[in-house]
Amino acid sequence: MRKLKNNELARISIQDYQASDKTPLIIVLDNIRSMNNIGSIFRTCDAFRVESLYLCGNSATPPHRDIHKTALGATESVNWKYFISTSEAIRQLKIDGYTVISIEQTDGSTELQDVCISKVSRYALIFGNEIKGVDDAIIDMSDSCMEIPQFGTKHSLNVAVSAGIIIWELYNKIKAAHQEK
Repeated sequence: MRKLKNNELARISIQDYQASDKTPLIIVLDNIRSMNNIGSIFRTCDAFRVESLYLCGNSATPPHRDIHKTALGATESVNWKYFISTSEAIRQLKIDGYTVISIEQTDGSTELQDVCISKVSRYALIFGNEIKGVDDAIIDMSDSCMEIPQFGTKHSLNVAVSAGIIIWELYNKIKAAHQEK
């Protein structure tokens, strides 16, 4: 085995990326403090051709050196918008017909592996602040909550890690739903 060289990775141009079909997911960041986390989530969104990334509240926005450090150019490919508040973003998402799912441990949350994806639905996933999680008012506005099952002592994952796990899993479920006859 050998490591592939950059010219062997079949990377597409930013223009081809922007013109390509997107995964029907919008990622919403609810007051994320860390610009490194924001940059990492941009990169994950690029990797799975997520439809859009919404930065809300006091989440930083590009251009910023600390976002670019981890985004590695994904701020140029991924469609993103800024909203003054997460509730404003959710109101718009609901008008646009999205199913809104908060990523949070609640008494009624569904574990990631048990989430069912509809071929005709579009989804918006809310990821919360690194300390406080998703705001209670945002949970109340959501259609449901989803969590990653955890078995260690912490029961907490970094928000960028959580986004990576959840986007990958939902990407696969969406892809499978669209391949069904």
